[in-house]
Amino acid sequence: MNLFTKIDIPASACQIDYKSRIAFFGSCFADNISAQFASRKFNVLANPFGTVYNPLSIAKQIKAIADRKVFGEDDVFRDMRVANGECTNNEDHVSNENCAATWYSWDAHGSLSGKSREECIAKLNNAATLAREFLQKSDVVFITLGTSFVYFLKDIGAAVSNCHQQNPNLFIRKMISVDHVVAALKSIVQDLQKIKRDMQIVFTVSPLRHMSDGAHANTLSKATLQLAIDKVIQEIAPPGSHAPLGVSVARNDVGTERGGNIHISIAEANQSCALRNDVGTKLEPTQQNRKTSVEYFPSYEIVMDELRDYRFYDDDMIHLSKTAEEYIFERMVETYCSEKTREDIRKVEKFMKMANHRIQNADSPATATFLQKLHAEAAKLESQIAGLELNV
Repeated sequence: MNLFTKIDIPASACQIDYKSRIAFFGSCFADNISAQFASRKFNVLANPFGTVYNPLSIAKQIKAIADRKVFGEDDVFRDMRVANGECTNNEDHVSNENCAATWYSWDAHGSLSGKSREECIAKLNNAATLAREFLQKSDVVFITLGTSFVYFLKDIGAAVSNCHQQNPNLFIRKMISVDHVVAALKSIVQDLQKIKRDMQIVFTVSPLRHMSDGAHANTLSKATLQLAIDKVIQEIAPPGSHAPLGVSVARNDVGTERGGNIHISIAEANQSCALRNDVGTKLEPTQQNRKTSVEYFPSYEIVMDELRDYRFYDDDMIHLSKTAEEYIFERMVETYCSEKTREDIRKVEKFMKMANHRIQNADSPATATFLQKLHAEAAKLESQIAGLELNV
């Protein structure tokens, strides 16, 4: 008896093992799934600029990495936090001891903020450098899209990754079109190709619902992302091929028939506001590279169909429970890992349970014996599993 509809996910030609370097960009779902891989000692990079939800901002971050952008003064702004009701954002208050000056970037999470302009800029450039170095050796990049709703700065029309709790009147919020998302995704693919030619790219849609928009608007937002991903995969597949969801396809060219140029219009965000093109007005055509695949992993469908029971949600009934996250990780492992790698994962999981054992008395003979056994087991596993680094 089948009590739920199970999503059929064919095994991918893109394979992950402990020698793989895996990068994740996107929503908090990307953070959660990357943590599942990291806890099992895979080599993971997760959101170097912090959590980001919309496709325009993800594209802008990856473009900065690919183009070796050097962040400077124009990329950060100062926020004067209100203290005791005496402080404003005015320059006149910079000397007020009650004011705590913090510097932010519209293109990054608050975790990359700084107490000075120089500190914030340094964090941005360090994040970009570390991300570029990792991606140059990466095998797989997962891009998780959270929403089609985007915040734009009114004055310059730039899409922002994070509003940093600034005055809402600074922004225009708009759900962008399918074509706009498509252009951003193509930009992501091409910019990742600038960094490494044979990189495998997997798009996913976060199953976490944005209920503050209302149920219907959330559905429209997710559907926009789904349609855009499918359109991109179909367009870059070789002529005559068909690319159903969840199936890897060889990459041909991310350029359009018009010489590879992709023009992104975001004036639709507000007819009275001339908004800037944030992911570039022109994408250079790339050479064919059939070693690269672009595919879709149905995280959203797994939750909607297989885990539709609310017992798989956290207390807020929006975020997923740990059980749900682990289940989706298991489905990803089934899709992207061989039986040999799955067995390796089970060995590492068993070891990590032992390694995470709470030590009551660090100076006892029993503890010394335990640690000796732990180090011996770590050395044994590292000799058996190529690429594994337990760092015990």
